[in-house]
Amino acid sequence: MANVRIDKWLWAARFFKTRALAQKACDLGRIHSNGIQAKPARDVRVGDLLTVRNEGGEFLVEVLALSEMRGPAAVAQTLYRETETSKAARLKLAEEHKAMQEFAPLPEHRPSKRDRRRIIQFRGGR
Repeated sequence: MANVRIDKWLWAARFFKTRALAQKACDLGRIHSNGIQAKPARDVRVGDLLTVRNEGGEFLVEVLALSEMRGPAAVAQTLYRETETSKAARLKLAEEHKAMQEFAPLPEHRPSKRDRRRIIQFRGGR
């Protein structure tokens, strides 16, 4: 196998749960291949440098192997190698989020029945 569609590879490497989500990420410009915005049908080759933005953060990975089939997580991790700068940036961002949670005010008590009704109404329910 010389090349694979980028949406299939992202799905097989477990960056996205479904191939449709991988396609949507490509369409929204969240995937870059060698510095160029990637469309879902773009081919991935061994040695390509991909920038992937998903709910887990921003990953800068080098493609080590190709696969069209989704397998176990242990196998999926062998398809790529994340750069050290990418790992450091994601860890720093996670620490910042954790630090910000410490300053979030905690509620004094649980919401009453009246409060819950107002919350549900505010969110558009019932």
